[in-house]
Amino acid sequence: MTNASSTPQAASDATASTGAGQPMSAASAAAAPLTANAAAGTAAPANGKAPWETLPVTVKVNGVSHGPMDVPAGLMMIDWLHETLGLTGSRLGCGQGICHACVVIVDHADGSSETVRTCITGTNYFDGKTVRTVEGHAVRDADGKLTLAPIQQAFLDHFSFQCGYCTPGFVNAATVLIERLKRHPVARADLEAAITEGLNDHICRCTGYVRYYTAVRDVVLKTPGCIRDAK
Repeated sequence: MTNASSTPQAASDATASTGAGQPMSAASAAAAPLTANAAAGTAAPANGKAPWETLPVTVKVNGVSHGPMDVPAGLMMIDWLHETLGLTGSRLGCGQGICHACVVIVDHADGSSETVRTCITGTNYFDGKTVRTVEGHAVRDADGKLTLAPIQQAFLDHFSFQCGYCTPGFVNAATVLIERLKRHPVARADLEAAITEGLNDHICRCTGYVRYYTAVRDVVLKTPGCIRDAK
């Protein structure tokens, strides 16, 4: 896991309260926030570039390297995924980093991974990084047959979602959770708390939480190495 001061996850967790009493995520420097500079009468974001100026970006997405290409400094990652790569599986929900429908997985060199919100994180933050989107989980064999990842199949088997808008975020969060449990298994008694922690930030407006949690629990219990035997 990268240093908290250098991640948009940590920066966007520094929240300000809205009039409705919900947290409003502060955009990170990588997301090129304009508010402070706009108040000063300028258009330059925190990274020193105006939003229409470009920065070179190279990102590996689902195993394929893209770039270097010039990307506007103010362009959010979700827009780049949608408009440049045609990867529309990540959903733009709240646009404020609250609902987590838009998260992608960033894989680190040490084998760890984390989810990052793409609606409030600038594309230039991902320069040099390895990213997985929801499109990267299922695999095709030589005959073109598609096989879903276990967590995707479990969500279908349990009818975990209704409208499906939040599902890509849940798929990515559950994937990170399961991979973490493979590296650091938990006691069976602590599994419910681990699932709650892993999925707690994600909002399902259809309130499918119970079936999401049940599906994740089933996959964890069927995945070797995720549960530590009690001593």
